[in-house]
Amino acid sequence: MQHLKDSKKNKTQPRVTLKQAFKTIIWPRRNLVFLGLILIIIRSLSGFVLPMQSKVLMDEVVPNKNYSQLYNLIFIVIGAILVQAITSFLLTKVLSIQAQYLISELRAQVQRKVLSLPISFFDNTKSGALVSRIMTDVEGVRNLIGTGLVQLIGGSFTAIVTLVILIKMNVWMTVFTFVPLSIFGFIALKSFKYIRPIFRARGKINAEVKGRLTETLGGIRVIKAFNAEEQESKIFEKGVADIFINVKKSLTATAIMTSSSTLLIGLATTGVMGIGGYFMIQGTMTFGEFIKFTFLLAFMVAPIVQMSNIGSQLTEALAGLDRTEELMNMAAEEDDKDRTIVLDDLKGEIIFDDVSFEYEEGKEVLNNINFKVPSGSVTALVGSSGSGKSTIAGLSATFLNPKSGTITIDNQDMSKVKLSSYRKNLGVVLQDEFLFEGTIRQNILFPRPDATEEELQNAVKAAYVDEFTDRFDDGLDTLIGERGVKLSGGQRQRLAIARAILADPKIIILDEATSSLDTESESLIQKSLSELVKDRTTIVIAHRLSTIKQADQILVIEAGSIAERGTHDELIAKQGRYFDLYTYQSKI
Repeated sequence: MQHLKDSKKNKTQPRVTLKQAFKTIIWPRRNLVFLGLILIIIRSLSGFVLPMQSKVLMDEVVPNKNYSQLYNLIFIVIGAILVQAITSFLLTKVLSIQAQYLISELRAQVQRKVLSLPISFFDNTKSGALVSRIMTDVEGVRNLIGTGLVQLIGGSFTAIVTLVILIKMNVWMTVFTFVPLSIFGFIALKSFKYIRPIFRARGKINAEVKGRLTETLGGIRVIKAFNAEEQESKIFEKGVADIFINVKKSLTATAIMTSSSTLLIGLATTGVMGIGGYFMIQGTMTFGEFIKFTFLLAFMVAPIVQMSNIGSQLTEALAGLDRTEELMNMAAEEDDKDRTIVLDDLKGEIIFDDVSFEYEEGKEVLNNINFKVPSGSVTALVGSSGSGKSTIAGLSATFLNPKSGTITIDNQDMSKVKLSSYRKNLGVVLQDEFLFEGTIRQNILFPRPDATEEELQNAVKAAYVDEFTDRFDDGLDTLIGERGVKLSGGQRQRLAIARAILADPKIIILDEATSSLDTESESLIQKSLSELVKDRTTIVIAHRLSTIKQADQILVIEAGSIAERGTHDELIAKQGRYFDLYTYQSKI
């Protein structure tokens, strides 16, 4: 199974240690953590008031019937309880809120990092899995900066202080209780080492299951069309079963800790009862001292048991940070040190010089491609499916990098150009156009949210979007649903083209931009395309050859090579592959 393979790999991968987490997460917020430590120490010290006063109550107040001392005792205990309540509130206010702020900060950092990664990363990673890693993996850090770590340190402080007091009260009773507690601590440490890989594997399995679930919900129409609900349910059931197996492993380890704590603490308590009873019968220990010892013992045991739970939380937090660190250490597109050229005044001339490309090693998709797209011209790519047209478009958009050869923009090697300086001049209308949930207006404004109403309206008219929005009650403010599901294919395509027009790019790539259009829509788009491509370098991929008659040059791509090139009339005159494609479509 995949997640088992992953967990084996993880043993050889570098992991985030508590020391590293301290340096990168805790130390920068040391003032807040220090304040939290002071508060928890105050809370711990105020907790000692009750057991101390219990001895006074049993050995002094009750035997002497001293009402005045009783009132003072009650006043002191109430004061200590108030201090505990106030410090608990401040701990939550200071640390828990800061921890949630840190989570939101880390999520933003991870999301920004993910968006900076190359297209190839997204081609091999499920979007749902990425959502899980961005939203879920960072949640555990609340136990590092929040009350978890501070309680761990505060609990240790309480346990040590209590241990000193207990030793001073009765060495033998303390030793008898400390031995089983030490054994419990040893078992807990061993359990944490076992649990961490399980938590790490759980993160991966969760990401896979959420990724598949996101795809399932996104493709619900396809699922229902093929009556595949049962098939998807089985896949999901297998995923949640894998999660169950993983959780079962961690619960087993947790159960061992819980049962061992119950057994060992029970033995310690029984020993205290026996030894304490013996000393009271001997007259070397008062009833008040026994009550005080019992209370203090609880003060020592409670933090130790609590520390085992917190340790489990810290283990889960570090496992999440392991996976987050993997993402943060990936090389972003802009991290390429060779990309130093900034394009200031882009003209838009693109040249492919002996370019080859492969998605998988040994399986070439493009083979020694050579062509030039002059600035302001229109170059059309045609050919059968899988011939390499979209790959050329991807290379032109810098979504892909060539295996060999050179692509230049204005005589500058594209591999050395800063991507942001190139892409701000780029407009793309993809074959599978993507629209965001929201209004038509919001989708057109996406590349330029600050565009004026006049610029928006010009783009709307140029792409003939107003031809259908004028029929809607809400016009441009009509909600289109997820991925524009409430619009027809032709309407979605025109909206995407309007978005590209508003971006006002120097270079436009139209990857089968008219593929979803009906005859009427195609006629409208053809009118707007002449305005869209004016003075812009344009690469058009089209199956409908009637849409690219006016192109300055047409490249016929077959099996990853350029089979023919020329204008529409020149290629028709040659009566080659383009002629065959065109006449075939004309008959249809």
